[in-house]
Amino acid sequence: MNDLRRTLLWSVFAVSLLMLWDGWLRHTGQPSLFAPAPAASVASGPEGALGASGASAADVPQSAQGLGGASAAAAAQAAGASAPAAAPSEQLVFTTDVVKVTVDTLGASLVRVELLKHQDQDDRSRNVVVLDNSKVHTYLAQSGLVGTASLQLPTHKTPFKLVSTERELAEGAKALVVKLESEAINGVKLVKTYTFPRGGYAIDVKQEVVNGSPAAVSPQLYVQLQRDGTPPKGPSGPAFLQGPVAYTGMAVFNDKGKYQKLEFTKIEEGSTEFVKTDDNGWVAMVQHHFASAWLYNPKLPREFYVQKVSTNLYASGMLLPMGEIAAGQSKALDTVLFVGPQEEDKLNELAPGLDLVKDYGWTHLLAAPLYLLLNFLHDLIGNWGWAIVALVVLLKAAFYWLNAKAYASMAKMKALNPRIQELRERLKDKPQEMQQEMLKIYREEKVNPIGGCLPILIQIPVFIALYSVLSSSVEIRNAPWIGWITDLSVMDPYYVLPALMTLSTLLQTWLNPTPPDPVQAKMMWIMPLLFSVMFFFFPAGLVLYWLTNNILSIAQQWFINKRLGVLN
Repeated sequence: MNDLRRTLLWSVFAVSLLMLWDGWLRHTGQPSLFAPAPAASVASGPEGALGASGASAADVPQSAQGLGGASAAAAAQAAGASAPAAAPSEQLVFTTDVVKVTVDTLGASLVRVELLKHQDQDDRSRNVVVLDNSKVHTYLAQSGLVGTASLQLPTHKTPFKLVSTERELAEGAKALVVKLESEAINGVKLVKTYTFPRGGYAIDVKQEVVNGSPAAVSPQLYVQLQRDGTPPKGPSGPAFLQGPVAYTGMAVFNDKGKYQKLEFTKIEEGSTEFVKTDDNGWVAMVQHHFASAWLYNPKLPREFYVQKVSTNLYASGMLLPMGEIAAGQSKALDTVLFVGPQEEDKLNELAPGLDLVKDYGWTHLLAAPLYLLLNFLHDLIGNWGWAIVALVVLLKAAFYWLNAKAYASMAKMKALNPRIQELRERLKDKPQEMQQEMLKIYREEKVNPIGGCLPILIQIPVFIALYSVLSSSVEIRNAPWIGWITDLSVMDPYYVLPALMTLSTLLQTWLNPTPPDPVQAKMMWIMPLLFSVMFFFFPAGLVLYWLTNNILSIAQQWFINKRLGVLN
């Protein structure tokens, strides 16, 4: 039994050291042990070196085989011929109450989206920028038409002109409507109408094809997201906050394949596997706390695609057939472009499965219901910190009797310590007989030597799942609790909560029975100090959870020890 306890202690010790080492690697800018190394940074150079709205003409989708229509060669040829390299480009800025958006007239693509309600965690004077087209970062939302080898149509490389006049959301208006019209390519125009809603991040994008040619056309509409493979910069200091669940990459969702993550490294290797055709679904780019996605909810055949555009630059999108458009006629598809925070309840309303971009990783089974419970408590209380405290109270109440039995077992062990110590001294030269006598005492007193470990073993999965919830939930980002805790998703700036957590853990260790083995006894005091080092780098919300758990555990354990008379 002692061997088992020693193995458990050393296992926890080894895992703790591993986590500390991983935190140090990430703190010094090296790859995490639990995630692949990030792709190389975008090569520096003059802004626009990849084109004002992306890379080369090859970033137009090069496959339409699943839906019929243009071949890969035809799509590439159409893209290359429809966009002169020196096409004029103007950056148009539009502002609502929640976003500041930059649209490039070359392709009418969204090249920058600044979220006005979300501040940078290192510099609160700056807002979070999701889409961007700068010297060091490329992340764009594009759309256009795919024709045939003989019929070139407007793409995201075609010049557009602004038709509407409004640049800001008017007082009292429900939405800001922005309309852009492309140059005619072979008599065909593409008109894009962006509708930016008040208070929302889901942009309605009406894509209208106007056929001014003398013949019917059957184009396909493509909508795509283009991004470099460099993960976003996290908060300063050790990167425990993001952890291995902070996925950065592409995602495709449809009924056939469900939620499919497509990592940039897999695209580099040419080993991506996903369901490429269905009559439903969406494509997205995912990063920590934020995402972008092209959505089209009507049941209509579509093809999903991903491709490497250039060095460390990738594209993912959908091809949607528009059917035949007669000469002199027009046809439109109403798509939705989401660019914003991963607010789970709002994502659910936009499209089936979109809430999955908030990626809990392997902890999803426990993390998802924990978030729902935590969100419910927040709706009642109005403060995320107190909601965490209330969550701990509910969890402790749920496991009250299990903990009570464990603490009673530990109290009995503490009461038996003098007898065990005397036995060890008397039979120290007869280890086999000593072991048999100790087991005999445990049987007579009906004590399980490892019974006190059960509450910890049960709490560890909940702790890890809650870690995923707190680190993945953008709702808790920048959420204050009391006083100096102004953001529960980052470290306590003054380390007050970790210090209190350390003291509470030491007090709890004092209440536990002292192991008869001197090595184990020392380890029982070393472990709290080791865990304390880790908690100094954890999000304040997670430390608050563990501190509250410790306080309630100490109260219950002290009461049981007092009742059994083993406090002294």
